Amino acid sequence: MLKLINVLAPASAMLIATLSITGVVAVAQNAPPSPEKQAEKAVEIRQGLFNVQSFAFGPVGAMLKGAAPVDAALVQKEAARVQMTSSMITDVFKLDTRKVQTRTKAKDKVWTDPQDFAKKANDLHEAAVALEAAGKKADKSGILDAAGKVGNACKACHDEYREK
Repeated sequence: MLKLINVLAPASAMLIATLSITGVVAVAQNAPPSPEKQAEKAVEIRQGLFNVQSFAFGPVGAMLKGAAPVDAALVQKEAARVQMTSSMITDVFKLDTRKVQTRTKAKDKVWTDPQDFAKKANDLHEAAVALEAAGKKADKSGILDAAGKVGNACKACHDEYREK
């Protein structure tokens, strides 16, 4: 009996240690991401949103600059995309990433003046709604005027909330 205990005790201890380590690893793998990882992901999502927004407004911007012919159907499509992306701006800035070193151009003012930031995001959304309406009317002058207002809404936010 003593021999059995001498054999089983170390084996049991090793089994318990292995299960404990496995349990710790499993818990660590399922643990919530660190604040650094959360901030990095938030910045990645924000930058992705703005890349999509830039992609959507690019053809309209080219029309505005005279580098492409005005295409009312394309304006409607891209204006709808800008409406969608602009409606997500405040959502992707909910996580305050100022306390973590990240590669971002967001100024602190995003989080210190959230009402104005939200207003500027809404201004962009409303300008995109007006651009889509101008596209439906297919009036070149109206389209270019509305496109300019979208560009101005982007600039207004960048001037206040984005590092150069």
